[in-house]
Amino acid sequence: MYKKKECVVMLLAGGQGSRLYALTTKTAKPSVSFGGKYRIIDFPLSNCTNSGLDTVGVLTQYQPLYLNDYIGTGLPWDLDRTFGGVKILPPYQGQNGSDWYKGTANAIWQNMEFINRYDAEYVLILSGDHIYKMDYAKMLDFHKKKGADCTIAVIDVPKEEASRFGIMSANEDGSIFKFTEKPKNPDSTLASMGIYIFNKNKLQSYLEADSKDPASANDFGKNIIPAMLAAKERMFAYPFEGYWKDVGTISSLWEANMDLLGEKPTLSLSDESWRIYSRQEASAPQYIGANATVVNSTLTAGCEIYGSVKNSVLGAGVKVEAGAVVEDSVLMENVVIKAGAVVKYAILDSGVCIGAGATVGEDRATANEVAVVGADVAVPAGKVIEAGAMISKL
Repeated sequence: MYKKKECVVMLLAGGQGSRLYALTTKTAKPSVSFGGKYRIIDFPLSNCTNSGLDTVGVLTQYQPLYLNDYIGTGLPWDLDRTFGGVKILPPYQGQNGSDWYKGTANAIWQNMEFINRYDAEYVLILSGDHIYKMDYAKMLDFHKKKGADCTIAVIDVPKEEASRFGIMSANEDGSIFKFTEKPKNPDSTLASMGIYIFNKNKLQSYLEADSKDPASANDFGKNIIPAMLAAKERMFAYPFEGYWKDVGTISSLWEANMDLLGEKPTLSLSDESWRIYSRQEASAPQYIGANATVVNSTLTAGCEIYGSVKNSVLGAGVKVEAGAVVEDSVLMENVVIKAGAVVKYAILDSGVCIGAGATVGEDRATANEVAVVGADVAVPAGKVIEAGAMISKL
């Protein structure tokens, strides 16, 4: 027997994240490190907990091992529940002959049994690769008050960036009358955040019809949303005005990390009323040497700093030796910067070692010129890695 839940959350976390290059060679995009002590998936999971939603299915596919281990029973997010909690939902072969998820809609369709076991009235669908803090309970209340069949969270984006998103046109009451996936000439700036609430029965009927269409891409943006609009279902745009960033590219991931810095950061994670939870390893306290310099940076437990760190985000166990310089960079856990090495405008994945006197990245680079070194790569002493380089092995 399963306890009835008003709303079940389905978190799409199977993306390969090919635009993150070396950072996703060994792991799925949602499990990429962020902000020193977090993983990207910590944000939607924490939002669920803070919103009072305790039944979450996490749909995995690409390189799922680390992500599965990281989520575990869901204890860090208070999602280790007897009734509900967090469940890992990998692709499987069933009576319908399905195996790998063919698209976002197909992934949900393959897991309707999970949704139905809780007799849910509503289904909240999320992506596992966005950084934001959002109260889903408020969105669900909006959905119910509007009598909607589908509600899509939207954020206003600059006109020049609108072609990157699914763009909605809505009436004054929020009802959607047009949706275009990544339009070349957008006539609106309301961008889909990839956050949907559906009435469960309505969702199931459209997913079933979509599964029988051999020409469908089995995608919400390309197929399900347009089909519902064409049928004149009640669809509404839910406006969101807080911080939100799709961290699917190197530049956006770097920018989001930089948004954590400063006395008044663009993205503050110190709000006790809306905490972001994560699974933490046992680490020693951070240590800053007598001759070290640390300016406008975040240091996680276990860091040892003997050199200079400026405008940077450092993960657990990072060591910066004497004479080494780190500026405008993101260093994930257990990175070592040897004496005299210089790292600027770079993202270094976990376990990277930068040899003595080596140089990674360049001063005065831009977000589009960030150098990336993949996990466990050892950069030889004295080697120069230029701005914008993507290194997965040497």
